Amino acid sequence: MSKKNIEESVRDTLDQYFKDLHGAEPHSLHDLVMGSAEKPLLEVVMRQADGNQSKAAEWLGINRNTLRRKLLDHRLIK
Repeated sequence: MSKKNIEESVRDTLDQYFKDLHGAEPHSLHDLVMGSAEKPLLEVVMRQADGNQSKAAEWLGINRNTLRRKLLDHRLIK
């Protein structure tokens, strides 16, 4: 899947989200989207990296300590 396809998927999902609001105004939309995307991103990358946090952090372009904090925040590790 290309970056364009991922962007289209996000756009389609957000369009549906606004339809589901039936005219109500959204609140904290940025937090909602980032929080919804981050956990599955971490799950997939960790699985593809066979649980190797150093490799996953490199792939994500973040520091290993930052990855560990995010994994703890999302309760993906203890």
